[in-house]
Amino acid sequence: MGTTDQKTTAEERPDPIRAAASRVSRVAEEPSAESVAKGDASQAATGTPTAGRSGIDEARQRGPFGFLQVLGPGLITGASDDDPSGIGTYSQAGSQFGLATLWLAIFTFPLMIAVQETCARIALQTGVGLGTSLRRKFPSVLVGACILLLFGANTINVGADLGAVAAGGSLLTGSHIAAGWFLVPAVLLIGFMQLKLTYSIIFRCFKYLTLALFAYVVTVFIVHPNLLTTVEATFIPHFELNKEFVGIVVAILGTTISPYLFFWQASSEVDEMKAAGGTTERERRGTSRKELRAARIDVSVGMLFSQVVMYSIILTSGTVLHSSGHSVETAQQAAQALKPLAGPFASLLFALGMIGTGLLAIPVLTASAAYAVKEFFGFRGSLSETPASRPTFYGIIVVALLGGVLMNVLNIDPIQALVVTAIINGVVAPPILVLIALLARDRQVMKEHRSGVWSSGLVWIATAVMGAAAVTLLITSI
Repeated sequence: MGTTDQKTTAEERPDPIRAAASRVSRVAEEPSAESVAKGDASQAATGTPTAGRSGIDEARQRGPFGFLQVLGPGLITGASDDDPSGIGTYSQAGSQFGLATLWLAIFTFPLMIAVQETCARIALQTGVGLGTSLRRKFPSVLVGACILLLFGANTINVGADLGAVAAGGSLLTGSHIAAGWFLVPAVLLIGFMQLKLTYSIIFRCFKYLTLALFAYVVTVFIVHPNLLTTVEATFIPHFELNKEFVGIVVAILGTTISPYLFFWQASSEVDEMKAAGGTTERERRGTSRKELRAARIDVSVGMLFSQVVMYSIILTSGTVLHSSGHSVETAQQAAQALKPLAGPFASLLFALGMIGTGLLAIPVLTASAAYAVKEFFGFRGSLSETPASRPTFYGIIVVALLGGVLMNVLNIDPIQALVVTAIINGVVAPPILVLIALLARDRQVMKEHRSGVWSSGLVWIATAVMGAAAVTLLITSI
């Protein structure tokens, strides 16, 4: 395992590609901090107005605008959670099973908060990303296998989301231009954003497009679902032991409690600390109850945003599509749920939502994979640094994007691929959650800031439920 000092040194290794080039060209091995910064170094990659968690009391004194300063990684995590994979999964759940899965929005809400708060807690206490913390605590083979599964799941998810963005572009033209023609422009746009822009700019550019998803919230009040049936479906769990229903449950769990969000949350917290002045691990290590409370507020608001949208999509799709006997197999069919609100503009509204969430989520997917890999191998890299200074980190992002393109070349239907991707996430999540739950309760690592009984218990419940659902899916499939 080695000593802590040895592991800390390993975490500070330079970029492998740049280090190899320096041995050949004899150039400086590591550039200065000023030369590697991409954009404003005082602002974290996640776009928080004031980086860091230490200013929570001052922020509260400024009222609503000050409260917004507390929000950062957790809010973006929640927005990214409603990616095209989530939209496709929730739409299909509503169209196939009506309101039968509505209760999962309430059931998964506290589980999502507990999981993401635990990831943030680990990062705030250790000062490093989740991949680094797991590597230091558990056998490398075990952690490496989990990260390999994460990378594979993320790449498939990227492919499905790219297909959904392309399908959204096709919808904007009234399906006169095939989705395939939008694939390369979408990849080039996303690649440009990640290589040239900070994530704070990306988030500001596209977060407004995701507001189109609130059309589902408005539509709920227009279609007037039966109140008694809705309340019953919300609070009384319904379950069916067949392959189709278990599959959609695993998909919903996988797209709400997604593995890539675990690593993104932790890495975002570290980037926030770096932007706030914590340039070394020693300076970042250790947290306070005040900072943990700020992180908990941030995560809770983000997860609430995510679940309100999820609930509304299932309720709208279940009311509009299921009652009329329509199933969702294409983007055009998924857009039909918005017709009571938007009429002939339903496809336009749906397309904007798909494009906005895709352009927001795909950078998170590829970056979370890059963060996980670089933390496992212990080299530098983040979205706040330039590609020239961190070529290996950005190379991983490009590989994930190209893998997503390759998946679309196979002409896989985007809506079906989105649901399959969610199922894969549901299968990958349980083993990673086991490691996270154990690490969060480790006294040596977390000291006095170990996860409490309630938080730890909810994480274990999430692990058990997702594991049981995945096993049940395997049994019903056989």
